[in-house]
Amino acid sequence: MNATTAWAVGLAAFLISFVAVVPLKRWALRWGLTDHPSANKAHARPTPYLGGIAIMLGALVPAITAIGFTDRRIIAVLWAAGVMALVGLIDDVRPLQPFTKLTAGTVAASGVVSSEVHITLFGGWLDGVLTVLWIVVVANSFNLLDNMDGALGAVSTVTAAFLAVTAFVSGEPSLAVLLLALACASLGFLPHNWAPAKIFMGDSGSLFTGFVLAGSSVLLVSGKDPDTMVAGLLLPTFVATVDTGVVFFSRLRVGRSPLLGGTDHVSHRLRRMGLRARAVAVVLGLTAAVAGACGLAMALGWISPPITAMVASGAVILLINLLQGVSVYAPIEHPMPGIPERRG
Repeated sequence: MNATTAWAVGLAAFLISFVAVVPLKRWALRWGLTDHPSANKAHARPTPYLGGIAIMLGALVPAITAIGFTDRRIIAVLWAAGVMALVGLIDDVRPLQPFTKLTAGTVAASGVVSSEVHITLFGGWLDGVLTVLWIVVVANSFNLLDNMDGALGAVSTVTAAFLAVTAFVSGEPSLAVLLLALACASLGFLPHNWAPAKIFMGDSGSLFTGFVLAGSSVLLVSGKDPDTMVAGLLLPTFVATVDTGVVFFSRLRVGRSPLLGGTDHVSHRLRRMGLRARAVAVVLGLTAAVAGACGLAMALGWISPPITAMVASGAVILLINLLQGVSVYAPIEHPMPGIPERRG
């Protein structure tokens, strides 16, 4: 990937995503594809979906044009992400049962594994099972992270950008092109989703983004030693992993279902601590940047994989425990009237 290709792919991805949001917003309003406020959602007014379609178009069109269909591993990741974007779009229009979405995710992730994109920890069928489980969990973690204006857009932009550079220095230029396109497509969507959001990406966008990032991180660590594998999988998904861990354990502690939506995510806890919606998105984006920089430093050999894996794992556990102390279940008034937040 030379500089000209990088600039062309990045600019095209940004413009496609940025421009496509406008007609998609109109169609969503015309067809009634809007996310309405409810007890389990924190935004204050109906907001159209379909922003994720703009991200998908912005990522796929320039990336496929630049790299073609020569690398079956990347095509498998794109196929899986595209399938999940379709599932997410159906879910946006008519909510699906969790089992249906998990089944579709398992089938899509299995397609990725069948194309030799999998972890190499045990050297047998168990590696495939663990890879499928990891991709499905991570993709749904990114889906859950889409719970406040600008949050997932900021995290996906930063994560994909650092992962693109990591892929390039790791000798995976085609994957770097795809991730660069995703980063710029997410950046093109972000102005429309910045608080107060004019459009949401919906499940189609969050699941597409999650599958691309999860599959890409697995591809980059395939064949590596266990320490590199742990760090290489955890760092690109750091924010989503912490968010899912916080929600899962806090809901178990108070007897709530981990599968239902709610306003108890990391973003909502940061709001309870006094941050505005835009500041929350910035904090999550900066956290993703620190994690991405650590992953890049490890790929460059600046820090050792064992230390990186231990620090990353310790940070996840520490943050999950610390954030449990922020009260989110006591009923209070909406923290910032007029600033809509996303559902969880």
